[in-house]
Amino acid sequence: MAYKLKSHRGAAKRFKKTATGFKRKKAYARHILTKKSTKLKRELRDKLQVTACDVPHVEQMLPHC
Repeated sequence: MAYKLKSHRGAAKRFKKTATGFKRKKAYARHILTKKSTKLKRELRDKLQVTACDVPHVEQMLPHC
């Protein structure tokens, strides 16, 4: 019987597969938002692509994506 590959559950909640790679949220957008400017909070809404050097690590954590 073969070993069953499992996804890293923390990574599964943080990264989503796209046609060209993975997308992720930006940091610093979760709490203590009253000190942060409206401009900063607006810029933190956008999603980013995972950088090319980190994609192999994310793929290893998410084998079924």
